[in-house]
Amino acid sequence: MRVLSIDPAVRNTGYAVLDGDPRRPTVLAFDVISIPKSVSHSAALSAIRTHLVHVIQKFQPDEVAVEGIIYVQSHQTAISMGAARAAALIAAADHGLRIYEYSPKKVKMAVVGKGTANKNQVAFMVRALLGLAETPPSDAADALAIGMAHLQASDPLKAALLDRRLV
Repeated sequence: MRVLSIDPAVRNTGYAVLDGDPRRPTVLAFDVISIPKSVSHSAALSAIRTHLVHVIQKFQPDEVAVEGIIYVQSHQTAISMGAARAAALIAAADHGLRIYEYSPKKVKMAVVGKGTANKNQVAFMVRALLGLAETPPSDAADALAIGMAHLQASDPLKAALLDRRLV
């Protein structure tokens, strides 16, 4: 299975493309779509969608995994995160891809073994488990972790534990 995994945010959307099964995933690509603050909110959302469309066309994923909405203190932050998530979902939906979401806590549990792991712990474990030469940027590491959790969830027993949801 080939999965495109996405950690959406307006200014720094992490994404990764993984291939294979949960025991031996292969990393095909990962990066962060960084949008400068000088770019308007609507233009940033368009850029996220356009970039992800190019990734989809290049790598032809079978499915998409995205981080679910998290609790945030600010309504403005929640709206912004939701908009970035929508841009990513539209890019995938336009290509007829099945989209699954995972809570950040469940992703951390799947990769680190602790649902309260911090970003540094996630990045360290992603690097170690995938055999990467360097630790990826935190947003890309989160996307890699989401992809790893998705591959684990391809096992029906683990799917229930990861509480994945078809979007």
